[in-house]
Amino acid sequence: MTRDTTFTRRRFTALTATAALSTALAGCSGSGDDAANAAEADGVGATTAESTAESTTESGGTTGGDDGSGDGSAPQFDGWFDNVDNYDGVSDETGSSTVTVTVGAQANGGAFGFGPAAVRVSPGTTVVWEWNGEGGSHNVAADDGSFESELAGSSGHTFEHTFEEAGTYRYACTPHETLGMKGAIVVE
Repeated sequence: MTRDTTFTRRRFTALTATAALSTALAGCSGSGDDAANAAEADGVGATTAESTAESTTESGGTTGGDDGSGDGSAPQFDGWFDNVDNYDGVSDETGSSTVTVTVGAQANGGAFGFGPAAVRVSPGTTVVWEWNGEGGSHNVAADDGSFESELAGSSGHTFEHTFEEAGTYRYACTPHETLGMKGAIVVE
């Protein structure tokens, strides 16, 4: 019986710590008047941590799963989009010299998305992220540290990055990542 009690106490302590962390992260969302976002964040913290822990970064900013074969097959994102409700596949923009992604698109219970969430581009393409002024302050931060914008909330603010090397580049809005504000650029 002592062993069952210890396990239960340990499990309770772990669950309490997870809930406290999720609540603290929800407070960073910049949307303090939206209780639904805080409740939603409680359910996604563990999934985000597991997805991040499972992924690996290869040379050139390529993040696991996408074979970069260019054969038109869907890239594998290793759970990156598991809690992203506006991910509906990869938007093919290959051949375009510049592609625009909206920051603050409606997703994940508010203006907490990138639109489109995933884009396929050719090497040498410049991606321009443009803020629509919705959902508070956002940023664009590569999960491998290869690029990062400042935190901004004003409509019309832009940040751009040119992708020279083939690979899959995952990124998120740092304050809203736990809510599912994540994206990916697939360069082929």
